[in-house]
Amino acid sequence: MSYEFVCLTDPGRVRTNNEDCVAASETHGLAVLADGMGGYNAGEIASAMAVSFITTELGQWLLDAGKHPVSQALMRAIEATVGQANLSIYNAAVANAQFSGMGTTIVVGVFEPSRVTLAHVGDSRCYVLRDHRLIQLTRDHSLLQEQLDAGLITPELARIAAHKNLVTRALGVDAGVAIDVQEYPPREGDVYLMCSDGLSDMLDDETLLALLDVPLPLAERAQALVRAANSAGGRDNISVILAQAKAKSVHLGFFTRVLRKN
Repeated sequence: MSYEFVCLTDPGRVRTNNEDCVAASETHGLAVLADGMGGYNAGEIASAMAVSFITTELGQWLLDAGKHPVSQALMRAIEATVGQANLSIYNAAVANAQFSGMGTTIVVGVFEPSRVTLAHVGDSRCYVLRDHRLIQLTRDHSLLQEQLDAGLITPELARIAAHKNLVTRALGVDAGVAIDVQEYPPREGDVYLMCSDGLSDMLDDETLLALLDVPLPLAERAQALVRAANSAGGRDNISVILAQAKAKSVHLGFFTRVLRKN
């Protein structure tokens, strides 16, 4: 089984710059999405630092490890690489007053024939479309999610909560960070959606499912998701990575990186 990847990022309708950054490599089976935060374009710098570091370092590790590295070794490599990215962003923020307080959420996917390994920090998400159902695989590190878990707010009220974007974890905020890493068995036909909250805040799960579960090329589905988020208001930067599991191997041998800003 192999994977087709599509990356798309858009500033949205309200913000003039894009603090999101996305990258995917079919060669390495690696996808990374980051949503930056901080003033004076610092969020843009944090997300770009995270994506560049992780794609370079983890991509090299995957290349050196060869096919099918041991699960625990891969998880440790992901944790170490994301942890190093966190420290680099933190040190840059401490050293430069202009970047003080910058940070970024992150979601990382390593896609192999027999497993998909996901890591995330913050509220950037990964879903899987399987058997006409959309399943959220990551759990937000956010104040809103903590309130939901504690039963302090209902899912209905959560959709309109004013504090949706208050995250409890992010890269670059402290010298150390807790990273969630999980492994999942893929199936042929699975479509994985990695996204920033500029998409998930604008569109509910039913709308995401309707836009993904259609017989269209992957690129057209990504474009439809971004258009719909913009039509719903586009209040934040919108980023999408789609990865589809396919039975036949299609080796394109190139590295795709998308980073747009206004």
